[in-house]
Amino acid sequence: MNEGTFHKMASSEKRMYGPKGLVVCGFSPAEHVPLADALDQIGFNDRPLIFAVEKDSTKTLKEVLSAEDRSGMGHSSTMHRAIIMSGFLQSEVHTLMSAFRQAGLPRQLWATVTPVSENWTLAALLTELAEEDRAMQQKRAEKNER
Repeated sequence: MNEGTFHKMASSEKRMYGPKGLVVCGFSPAEHVPLADALDQIGFNDRPLIFAVEKDSTKTLKEVLSAEDRSGMGHSSTMHRAIIMSGFLQSEVHTLMSAFRQAGLPRQLWATVTPVSENWTLAALLTELAEEDRAMQQKRAEKNER
């Protein structure tokens, strides 16, 4: 799966790949409405917000992003906790991630859709993100031990 590369994103007005949309995975149903409201308040109500459910895990990201706005809202998910952004401006990615940090919300995985990842299943992407996250945490722990 490692066909993509991880790199730090600039904070520019450059639009990133994919149709506008936001896929939310692994959040509890009780978090859905507050999350949707918070996204509306920071100006992200101009794109579909999709709450991925178990049956979405076998779909490609492209298929998941074609779902209706607010689909899956109120349904449980046992997937990894993640937010997948598509068609965002680079500056919007930074705004969203900063808002999550400031709100003190539980940790989640982050991704943006790429020409490669849009053809991956949601399950494959979440597995890849979790593996990358574990590797980064291990590197940080090793660095801190020195």
